[in-house]
Amino acid sequence: MQKVLQKAEVLIEALPYIQRFNRKIIVVKYGGSAMSNEELQKNVIKDVTLLKLVGFKPIIVHGGGKEISRWVGKVGKEAEFVNGLRVTDGETMEIAEMVLNKVNKGLVTMVQELGVKAVGISGKDGGLLKVDKKYADGKDIGFVGDVREVDVKILCDLLDADFLPIVAPIGMDDNFNTYNINADDAACAIAKAVGADKLVFLTDIEGLYRDINDKTTFLSRLTASEADSLIASGVIGGGMLPKLNNCTSAIRSGVNRVHILDGRVPHCLLLEIFTRQGIGTAIIADDDNLATGVKRDSFCQEQG
Repeated sequence: MQKVLQKAEVLIEALPYIQRFNRKIIVVKYGGSAMSNEELQKNVIKDVTLLKLVGFKPIIVHGGGKEISRWVGKVGKEAEFVNGLRVTDGETMEIAEMVLNKVNKGLVTMVQELGVKAVGISGKDGGLLKVDKKYADGKDIGFVGDVREVDVKILCDLLDADFLPIVAPIGMDDNFNTYNINADDAACAIAKAVGADKLVFLTDIEGLYRDINDKTTFLSRLTASEADSLIASGVIGGGMLPKLNNCTSAIRSGVNRVHILDGRVPHCLLLEIFTRQGIGTAIIADDDNLATGVKRDSFCQEQG
C-alpha cells in the first residue's frame, strides 16, 4: 500500500506542472550520448511522448553528429571540426543529410510505436530554415549554415493537427544550396520563432557549475544575466560556451525557461519538468514576472 501511495504522491506533485504547461510549446534538442544508447533513446522518446499526451506541444530537434562521423569514416574521410563546428565539404554534406534523414525517420517510428502521430521534416521542407553561410573565426568551413529566418507555419500546422514534429537540422540558402546546421542553433532559432515556453538541451553533462572541479557549486537555477557573468568570467568554455549563449539568446527573445539536462539520466525530462527540485540547470529571465511564467501566447496561438 505504501508503494501505491508513493505513486499517487508523484502524480499529485506533477499536477500543477501539467496544468501550468497545458497547450504550451516545448522544444527539445536531442543529441549526444542519449542518441547512441538504445535504452536511453527509448526513454527520451517515452518522455517526450508522455509530455504530448498530458497536454504539452513538443517539438524535437535532433542531432546526429556521432553517426555522421562514423559514416564519414566509412568513406575514408576524417572528421574535422573548427570551434565545435563540422567542416562540411560537398561530399560530407551529402553524408550528413543522408544520416540525419535516417535518424529522423527512426525517431518518427519510435514515437508512432507509442501511439502518437509524428511527422519528420528537415529545415528544407516548406522553407522552414533559411540560412546564410556560417564562418568560424573568419574561416570558410564549407556548407555550414547560420539560421537567418524560420518560417514556422509548417510547425504550427502540424501542432494544430495534433502531430509531434521532429526536425532534422538542415537548411537552404537563397540559391537553394543545402547546409548542415548545428542542432543547438536550429533548436534555439525554432524555439524563439514559435514562442516556446521551454527549450530543453539534452547534453552529456549534469548542468552548470561555478567551478567544474567542485561538485558543490552546481547551479540548479540562474538568470540570463548571471549566465552572462559566468561567460564573461571565463568559467564556461568549450562546447558549453555556444550552448549557453544560445540559452541566454532564447530567454531574451521570449522563451520562458531554458533547461540544460544530462540526457544520460533515464527520464531526465520528466524529473526536471514534473518535480519541485528538478535535476538539471534552469535558466530564467531576469524579470520575476517572466520567471514565474507570465508570458505572451506562442506564435502558433497568435496565428490561430
